[in-house]
Amino acid sequence: MCGIVGYIGKRQAYPILIKGLHRLEYRGYDSAGVALIDSKGQLNVYKAKGKVSELEAVARLKDTDGNIGIAHTRWATHGEPSTRNAHPHCSGSGNLAIIHNGIIENYEPLKQMLLQRGYTFRSDTDTEVLIQLIEYTRTSGQLSLAQAVREALKQVKGAYAIAIVERGNSDTIIAARKGSPLVVGIGTDETFLASDATPIVEFTQDIIYLSDEQVAVLEQGKKPVITNLNGQEKEYKIKKVSLSLDQLEKGEYSHYMLKEIFEQPDTLRRTLDSCTDPTTRALTLQDYYAHRSRFAKAERIIMLACGTSWHAALIAKYAIEQYARIPCEVEYASEFRYRNPVISSKDIVIAISQSGETADTLAAMELAGKQGAFLFSICNVKGSSIPRISDACCYTNVGPEIGVASTKAFTAQLLTLTLLAFAIGKERRTIDEVQFNELMAAAAELPSKVETVLLQNDRIRRFAANYHFPADCLYIGRGYNFPIALEGALKLKEISYIHAEGYPAAEMKHGPIALISEQMPVVAIATRCDIYEKIVSNIEEIKARKGQVLSIVTEGDTQVSDMSEFSVEVPDIIECLSPILSVVPLQLLAYHVAVAKGCDVDQPRNLAKSVTVE
Repeated sequence: MCGIVGYIGKRQAYPILIKGLHRLEYRGYDSAGVALIDSKGQLNVYKAKGKVSELEAVARLKDTDGNIGIAHTRWATHGEPSTRNAHPHCSGSGNLAIIHNGIIENYEPLKQMLLQRGYTFRSDTDTEVLIQLIEYTRTSGQLSLAQAVREALKQVKGAYAIAIVERGNSDTIIAARKGSPLVVGIGTDETFLASDATPIVEFTQDIIYLSDEQVAVLEQGKKPVITNLNGQEKEYKIKKVSLSLDQLEKGEYSHYMLKEIFEQPDTLRRTLDSCTDPTTRALTLQDYYAHRSRFAKAERIIMLACGTSWHAALIAKYAIEQYARIPCEVEYASEFRYRNPVISSKDIVIAISQSGETADTLAAMELAGKQGAFLFSICNVKGSSIPRISDACCYTNVGPEIGVASTKAFTAQLLTLTLLAFAIGKERRTIDEVQFNELMAAAAELPSKVETVLLQNDRIRRFAANYHFPADCLYIGRGYNFPIALEGALKLKEISYIHAEGYPAAEMKHGPIALISEQMPVVAIATRCDIYEKIVSNIEEIKARKGQVLSIVTEGDTQVSDMSEFSVEVPDIIECLSPILSVVPLQLLAYHVAVAKGCDVDQPRNLAKSVTVE
């Protein structure tokens, strides 16, 4: 979840590193730091609690000379956010500096071993234990730095992406990864290192994706040398990435989140384009059709996800069971891997992850794969770990999502999964050609209908600025829109810090209705559906107890809107696609409430975008 960036070449490293940290700040912003080696071989380390701007203030009057350096922005795991716990961390001699993303699970016994040998520690982090271990391994075995890194990592349990520089050595960076992402960028007589491609696409689009337990030696003027932990050299492929700088900037928008909300008509169009043949417009779903017989014969589908992606999976369960008639289970990836699940070779496991690096989802997939399941993934980031271990993958192609609260990635996941349900249903003949064509025609209308919803942005903004939100809020929905209640509540609490919970509307009377009062707002997703009358009755029960109702309704619906303090209309659409419309006003509502409260929308406290630690 931390951000790593490194550089070795002929340019001054510091400006490149700082710019890279700003682009990686969505991965963590508890503290930041940089280590540079100047032309005399001196190692200079500067650190600051808080955001990258705080680091810049510290370094402003310092010596930032040097053509080699590593930098880090932290999301705290071991040790509170502070300058002393900020990366880089140095070895006892001060000769080595390390940055690290991940968790060293056995750091405590390693630390005790080092304490017994006279080592002392300046921080509370597991990372300092690792750099001390590397130095101990090197001195006790008279090894080169690369050898010492490999030998030390053999003793480590957990996940890591690391980069190390050495005082007096202005020609080398050592990097390694296991379970946390790390990429190497290849330029002309220069090499870059980063957690993902976003901080280095300005300089190169030639990328090497390191695999687990690989160690890279990056030397000035030389090609990278990549080995396994036993020192055996490994071949690698250089891949092109297609990111553009425009995708990484906010443009005219005040926040990345607002920009990404408004990008959804375009990202949905791109998702439709990537899932259909450009000539015939037939549904292809990238890798799906090569394996469609496997899907048709599946006895069960298990979906693994976390957070917002888990909500997308819940909605997809409705669609897969309705249209494909295959039993479907939705699992929190973090729980699935620890409960000894029953999996067979007749199961298909679908992993859903925006980043493709979600640690819990990745580990759960590895477990399912070992038990013979067919692994399919829905992901946004090409070259990331989850697609690489999958048997097949479908990319959502929405471009970088930088706002921590997911928006455009969620709706693209929903559309992709729903199209998958249609495709499987057609293959299994649980829907006929006429119904399939009707469903696809409805899907094609989604981008323009989302544009219609976005026209209500100013109205939602004015409401959010004037409505007093108390400390608690409830969201309710039914059927396909029950998971949207969960997602709407998650968005509100993620970025505005208002406690919010989502419930199936019918469950209110089984406990949560006790919370209803004049001070308790209830957000009801009440679009037209087969059980519309049921949710109207649920809203009546809330109104009877003087609850305040804010609603999402279908265009022209006055019944629910007349019972509401505030309502937003969305266009009519078939029920299985309605969540993609219903969620947009909830994204806008959460955004504008957070802005009205003065919250940091793009970088909410305690959160990071890519959860690469357990």
